[in-house]
Amino acid sequence: MSNTVEAGTIVGGPVNNDTVNTTQVQTSRKGFCSVRHGLALILHLCNLSISTQQMNMSIALPVMVNNTALPSSPNASTERPPTDSQDNWNETLNESKAVAAVYDWSPEIQGIILSSLNYGSFLAPIPSSYMAEVFGTRYLSGTCMFITSVLALFTPLAADTGVTVLIVLRVIQGIVQVVLLTSQYSIWARWAPPQERSQLITIAVAGSVLGCFIIFIVGGYLCQTIGWPYVFYIFGGIGCVCSFLWFAVIYDDPVNHPFISTREKEYIVCSLAQEGSPPGWSLPIKAMIKSLPLWSILIFYFSDFWHFFVQTSYLPTFITSVFQANIRDSGILSALPFASACICVVPGGLLADFLLSRKVLRLSTIRKLFTAIGVLLPAVLFTSVFWLRSSFSTAIAFLTISSAFKSFAQSGALVNFMDIAPRYSALLRALSQIFSYMAGAISPMVNGFLISQDPELGWRNVFLLSAAVGILGLIFYLIFGQAEVQDWAKCRHAHTSERTE
Repeated sequence: MSNTVEAGTIVGGPVNNDTVNTTQVQTSRKGFCSVRHGLALILHLCNLSISTQQMNMSIALPVMVNNTALPSSPNASTERPPTDSQDNWNETLNESKAVAAVYDWSPEIQGIILSSLNYGSFLAPIPSSYMAEVFGTRYLSGTCMFITSVLALFTPLAADTGVTVLIVLRVIQGIVQVVLLTSQYSIWARWAPPQERSQLITIAVAGSVLGCFIIFIVGGYLCQTIGWPYVFYIFGGIGCVCSFLWFAVIYDDPVNHPFISTREKEYIVCSLAQEGSPPGWSLPIKAMIKSLPLWSILIFYFSDFWHFFVQTSYLPTFITSVFQANIRDSGILSALPFASACICVVPGGLLADFLLSRKVLRLSTIRKLFTAIGVLLPAVLFTSVFWLRSSFSTAIAFLTISSAFKSFAQSGALVNFMDIAPRYSALLRALSQIFSYMAGAISPMVNGFLISQDPELGWRNVFLLSAAVGILGLIFYLIFGQAEVQDWAKCRHAHTSERTE
């Protein structure tokens, strides 16, 4: 069973919530030189590793097979990419084949392999939030980190064994990764003081963005020079190292951490005292279903990840087809938006916490302001790219700046579930993942249909639809979003539910 921190109790005696020593609390804020920020850094590295493992197959698959081109239709145009780009890609394939095995997989099989990571995504989030409460986040997430990394190491062997074995391995790996990504949020319910919640979570989440950037930059080079298996060996090995760091540093709560100072421990527990202790597994389901603030967050997750999947699925194709860039340049250019997002996501969290700690704005206003910035400006910049095709540098600059502003939403609605129900953080994270996976299932399919209907105006429709979905999600969140702890998420309500159910 996981160890829980009682809100009103600290090792050494009870805490009077009404008479907390303000000076002591203030002096216990050590900035980045604290255990809680060390935990955020470890989570940053783990999320980086998971992100590279999620995208490594997309990078390696083009050089794992004999032919990645889709069969042309009878009415397809005979126009070919520029000779230099085609020659560079053929050279890449020939060099990679010399150092690694290739397989005769059809485009249909390749599609199954790429999507197999998500086959269990809809089933895993809810059970994983329950397992986090039963087994404890430290052991559950650390074990999942180790398992998915070992599976990454065995991916080349699975490919040699057969495509069925590879698909089964990827399905298992996807389920394990969902458990890890969901259960880790239980840590912040016990470790993140409300006034530092944005910065701690954004530090951890920034690892996922940095991982996307790294795999885009490094993955193609590794495939071309030393062979595609090393994409799995290197990043799988990094994941194993992260799992060892996890067990050494991560603990479920500050009370049981062996290296934390008494002052920091008291500061964290006192800061969380008003929010109530973490729950067992008694859920106010009816109240949650009726909660418009919760629905506003879930709907925004759908709209935000619609844009994310447009960016990850079609941005390299857009750059290659519209700007006629070769594969290597397309990977580098596609990585630039992730680089700008990684640079801006942590300062955005720091700014949000600064505005809250100085009482410049209320928490609800901060969440909505940062969400609006993360939707409206990117919508304008991202949509404008279609009409800037004549200027390659300007279009890439707009894409990069768009992602920088997009990262502000991470300090807005994307972290808001920690405000309204910190006691149920793992469960709400699981629900939000379900909505993000729904966007991942629908967005590529719809946008692929738009592009196939009209290769020229299809891209315009993709960009406009992405902006429209994002703005609709923003409007719903601005109307119904809140930042106060909801009545159904408070201890009193939970205890009443336990007596009446």
